[in-house]
Amino acid sequence: MPISIFIKIALCFSLIVFGINSQADIYPNKPVKIIVGFPPGAGADLMARVVANKLSESFNQQFIVENRPGAGTNIGTNFVAKSSADGYTILLMTVANAINPALSSNLPFDIEKDFSPIVLAGFASNVLVVHPSLGVKNIQEYVALAKSKPGKLTYGSSGTGTSPHLAGELFNSKLGIDIVHVPYKGGPQALTDLLGGQIDSLFVITSTVMPHISTGKLKALAVAGPKRTGLIPDLPTLDETLIPNFDVNTWFGFAVPSGTPNEIILKLNIEINKALDSADLQKKLLPLGIETAGGTPNQLKTFLREDLKKWSEIAKIANIKMD
Repeated sequence: MPISIFIKIALCFSLIVFGINSQADIYPNKPVKIIVGFPPGAGADLMARVVANKLSESFNQQFIVENRPGAGTNIGTNFVAKSSADGYTILLMTVANAINPALSSNLPFDIEKDFSPIVLAGFASNVLVVHPSLGVKNIQEYVALAKSKPGKLTYGSSGTGTSPHLAGELFNSKLGIDIVHVPYKGGPQALTDLLGGQIDSLFVITSTVMPHISTGKLKALAVAGPKRTGLIPDLPTLDETLIPNFDVNTWFGFAVPSGTPNEIILKLNIEINKALDSADLQKKLLPLGIETAGGTPNQLKTFLREDLKKWSEIAKIANIKMD
């Protein structure tokens, strides 16, 4: 091969490397969007906003939360997957991103291949709550009642294929009971009907129902994750009472489109970790029952892979497919 060809190749490589380094050095030099697949006010939305505020301060550049709800977060996720891999469009990942591939083989993106992880941001505990008219004092009495009345008790969810739905089906399967699923078009509708006594129970984020638990309008029976929640420290987990290793908690993380320069991912990882470690951010998330996490991009990658496997197994147990 002529020397001139080698020179051209070397020059192209140098330009590519120089371009990446320059891009990372000046990042961010314009507003950055954080895409949330839920409407404003949801736990994921609030997590994104408190982190966005911190990043705006640390980078001296605007980080703007943009809500793109719909299709179980698939609309927002697909938008980020098809965005430029330059660090200016970030996805707020949630447990829905691990559930959806277990329910559908026709997603327009691959959650592992089309995204590069930044950091696992935090966890929010879920609890099983019931209407007080059932008259049960604890989770054991609730299960005993369900066994004595197969197909008579009900549990609601924010829709077929959502984490509350799969949590209920896993609960049924593990205990050999038959509590009937009642799907709604969203969590608020399910909660409204639970408060009205139209349904009997619901798996829900703890912070959402704390006011109703405090006033006695709802009865909390168990935490649906591996450890107790600071919001109700005396409430036992399903793991320690009836179902070992039961874990259907909500989680949050940040990711960018695959191909985003590693230097930009590292910058974001460092600053998001700093944000998650700050006392004022943790103080804002505490009332929501959200505990911050943090760590390396590879830790989120490993966590996501394990969660994908877990929800795939749960979907098979529940025999749920959306396509």
